[in-house]
Amino acid sequence: MSRLSQYGIPTDGLMTELLRYQHDLWQRSVLHLDTLRQRAENMIAHERAGKPPLLDFDYEMILDGRRLERPANYALLRITRVGDDCLKDCLDATKPPVMIVDPRAGHGPGIGGFKRDSEVGMALHEGHPVYFVAFSPEPMAGQTLGDVLHVLRRFVETVAEHHPGKPPVLYGNCQAGWAIALLAADCEGLVGPAILNGSPLSYWSGESGVNPMRLAGGLMGGAWLTHLLADLGDGRFDGAHLAANFESLKPANTLWQKEYQLFAHVDTERERFLDFERWWTGFYALSKEEISSIVENLFVGNKLERGELKVCPGCTVDLRRIRNPLVIFASSGDNITPPHQALNWIPAVYPDTAALKAAEQRIVYLLNPHVGHLGIFVSAKVARLEHRAILESVGELNDLAPGLYEMHIDNPTGDPDCHKPQFRVQFKQRRVEDLNYPNQAPAFEQVSVLSEYNVALYETFLGPWVRLISNPWTAEALRQLHPARTSRLLYAERFNPWMASVKPLAGAVATARDPLDKDNPFSQWEALNSAMIGSWLELAGTLRDGASEIAFRGLYGWPLAIEEIGMGEA
Repeated sequence: MSRLSQYGIPTDGLMTELLRYQHDLWQRSVLHLDTLRQRAENMIAHERAGKPPLLDFDYEMILDGRRLERPANYALLRITRVGDDCLKDCLDATKPPVMIVDPRAGHGPGIGGFKRDSEVGMALHEGHPVYFVAFSPEPMAGQTLGDVLHVLRRFVETVAEHHPGKPPVLYGNCQAGWAIALLAADCEGLVGPAILNGSPLSYWSGESGVNPMRLAGGLMGGAWLTHLLADLGDGRFDGAHLAANFESLKPANTLWQKEYQLFAHVDTERERFLDFERWWTGFYALSKEEISSIVENLFVGNKLERGELKVCPGCTVDLRRIRNPLVIFASSGDNITPPHQALNWIPAVYPDTAALKAAEQRIVYLLNPHVGHLGIFVSAKVARLEHRAILESVGELNDLAPGLYEMHIDNPTGDPDCHKPQFRVQFKQRRVEDLNYPNQAPAFEQVSVLSEYNVALYETFLGPWVRLISNPWTAEALRQLHPARTSRLLYAERFNPWMASVKPLAGAVATARDPLDKDNPFSQWEALNSAMIGSWLELAGTLRDGASEIAFRGLYGWPLAIEEIGMGEA
């Protein structure tokens, strides 16, 4: 019996359905508001605690990168316990260790292991000793990309020393994937297979109208804006800028769909929403030296693919130097690192299949047809199927003949929670020549030239003045006033005292909760209107991306665009 009938309200007819809907709408509104309040409180509590790694596993620190001779704000952790279960007796001594490196792209560490069905969880489930590379919120003073790579190499060596004769399996997510590729391609190289998940190595590649992020450098005039933001941060680049960039890619999801999903299903979505937001709202900084090197050399300059990136004096990174087997996991639904950016470096480095085989290299790629960028790392279904299949097949990689392979997972049951032989993995030979993505390099080469000019102009005329007026106080003020923070902290009791009344009200509502039937016509009308709003915002995003594409083509699409202003010979 509905609770409305207890108060003498009729329970049949259209008016009754409207009253039920209004009652449910009010209850959901209170619970939704309380969830936003709790998110803000979690954000404050996490920052006060020093932003520790958000791992759902116990761990111990093996090595602190801040104490090495070339320090960097990284730490090597060893997973020791899952809940009440100690791992020592559960690991398979014959299996190599797995070292998971989380991306340092604005957020904190933990995405590879913030729930049981994750990369960490699957590696433990398969019996591998697991190590996790975390990092602290603030970089060391003057920290460079070379410092980071030096520390990561020490971590790999340390893990190898703990497990003699078993080279570690390196798991790199997004930014961490290309960092592992840099380690494998520099003068010392690496041993042991490396898995690159959603990791861009060919930064200029992409599909017109689908991957707009790669155009941002050209539309903003290159890397000078990165220098400006880092200078305003007193030598620190706020990770909230990167998070805002990611959110801007899908305005429909950011402005409406994510919030409405919580609002419409607040009874079941609250904990999942809070768990993810606890990680998403933990913004970490990068040093100016790091972020400027990354943007100039990789995203704008594309120097990694072209073999022009220097990570230390006297050593230029050359992807042809990689000798350890590579597994590249990408998704067609990833609009941040599409398959183009994950794979197009292969034909750029190896002109044909014969060249790849002559280099005695083994490259395996695995494509998911629809999962988004974050889903590659956090989706429970992806963890239980693709990541489990990768880990169960690690031993087969070294047995493959040199060449290019596509990894196919034959799972006839459709159940992601399965093991071999319930699913079968096949490595199908492919040709490098078939990785035929459009060559868009000429336009981006012009962006790179323009960026160098603009950075020089900024550092000569504007940068000194910005650094003169910037200090720790102004930097902290700008950090706290970033919209990515204020839009969330607005719901915290410390910033908005009246929110203190929401918590007890939400408790009372939860006790008296009376969820609405799915067949309520007004609930269906609400869902229809939500879908329309989402469609309009998606259309707006599509139009924006189309306009960006047109503007980019107009600025850089013709070879004379730069030469006519005297930069063609630079």
